[in-house]
Amino acid sequence: MADTMIGVIGGSGVYDISGLEGAEWRAVASPFGTPSDDILTGTLDGLPMAFLPRHGRGHVHSPSSVPYRANIDALKRLGVTDVISIGACGSFREEMAPSDFVIVDQYIDRTIERDSSFFGDGCVAHVSVAQPTCPRLGAACAAAAEAAGVRVHRGGTYLAMEGPQFSTLAESRLYRDIWGCDVIGMTGMPEAKLAREAEQCYASVAMITDYDSWHPDHGEVDVTAIIATLLSNAQRGKDMVRRLPGLLEAFRPPCPAGCDHALEHAILTSPDMRDPTVMARLDAVAGRLLDRSS
Repeated sequence: MADTMIGVIGGSGVYDISGLEGAEWRAVASPFGTPSDDILTGTLDGLPMAFLPRHGRGHVHSPSSVPYRANIDALKRLGVTDVISIGACGSFREEMAPSDFVIVDQYIDRTIERDSSFFGDGCVAHVSVAQPTCPRLGAACAAAAEAAGVRVHRGGTYLAMEGPQFSTLAESRLYRDIWGCDVIGMTGMPEAKLAREAEQCYASVAMITDYDSWHPDHGEVDVTAIIATLLSNAQRGKDMVRRLPGLLEAFRPPCPAGCDHALEHAILTSPDMRDPTVMARLDAVAGRLLDRSS
């Protein structure tokens, strides 16, 4: 059994969470750098929660400069077991309309400028991301969003682009018609991969703001229209979060999907060949295995 602690990473437009009891902004140090911002901690309906604005308050980080490793590591150090990502996205599907939410279950990663792993020289590990999100946590997010009056699509493939520019028309058509993607955003990766390495359950709630540039009746992305929809989505995303404690157990058994044991057979470097400096940085991410081997 594990004590549940919800970690919410808020994307564009979601810079705080109201209603937390004992709310306190806390600076959390990470060996992987400084997180995007301090982390707001407290309890919501008796369940511990931590909130981190992905872009920082005031939106100071671009999608490429977000310190993804520091963010996930800091949440892990606080004891977060269940990470819920909330972020804006464009849609490639007519039926997935602006203001709808999509519970992402697959990704295509097109990012190229970001550190995508906690591991590397000194300690090599390969985790499976065949199923990159947690079905149990995703189902809870879907139920909470529906209870908040949101139209929800359960399942969808997220194309993670580097940005910060939006897609060309040719790219939009490629991702939609040839690759079969459903939504597109700039922050879903490497966040999902890092949460898997940190053995955290991870769910992604993609809040649709536009139809990207493929739609013949909508044309190119209009930032003004996006912002208007984004602000409406942000409030409904917060409404969803407030309903989550009633859907998640305070004490839960091991994750049915194995998210909390993703590193079990992933570390390949022999114990006697592991770099002590690297291992010291992994004290939170791989703490379960390190404690067991000590």
